[in-house]
Amino acid sequence: MTTLRWIIMMTLMLRIGESMRLDLESGITKCISDDIKINYMTVGNYSVVNPNEALHLPASHKIYVTVTSPKGHSQHHAENVESGKFVFTAMESGDYTTCFVAPGFRPPAKFAVDFEWKSGVEAKDWATIAKRGQINMLEVEVRKLLDVTESIHDEMFELREREREMQELNRSTNSRMAALSLLSFVFTLSVACLQLRHLKSFLERKKLL
Repeated sequence: MTTLRWIIMMTLMLRIGESMRLDLESGITKCISDDIKINYMTVGNYSVVNPNEALHLPASHKIYVTVTSPKGHSQHHAENVESGKFVFTAMESGDYTTCFVAPGFRPPAKFAVDFEWKSGVEAKDWATIAKRGQINMLEVEVRKLLDVTESIHDEMFELREREREMQELNRSTNSRMAALSLLSFVFTLSVACLQLRHLKSFLERKKLL
């Protein structure tokens, strides 16, 4: 059976403890995209929801998971799994895409997948950092706020760069449109002159002018 690809593209606002639940069906693919900056760490956890915890998951409740970079490089690949985790540092900025594939199965099965995806400041294991550095939670919160502030600063800088690029693109587009309009005017005027000359020549031949 041909796999029906249903791709969901969204920007995730990642916070501590935030997760989502995806509804899948045999033969369906769902993808989620997150804009991650270069050198940012990202952590993802996923697991198929067991509708009956007293029993093992049926064979139909298996998934294929892939994570790809903006340029199509594979960051994570898992086949026929019930749960998993990926951790990597972004080597390029842009939209990283995580796809969950429910293989074809007869009869088709419906199930859910819990997915949590964090990047940047939220991807850091602050509890481990506190233990290793022997610091209290107040200091951890201060460090976290400093990282968030730096992240916001980077975002604002990137937005300014994008705004500058858009302004340059608008100026370039306006210049090209002005040149095209002038060229169209000259062409139209030239055609009109040629038509008048042809009409004058025709009237002279017919001795009507």
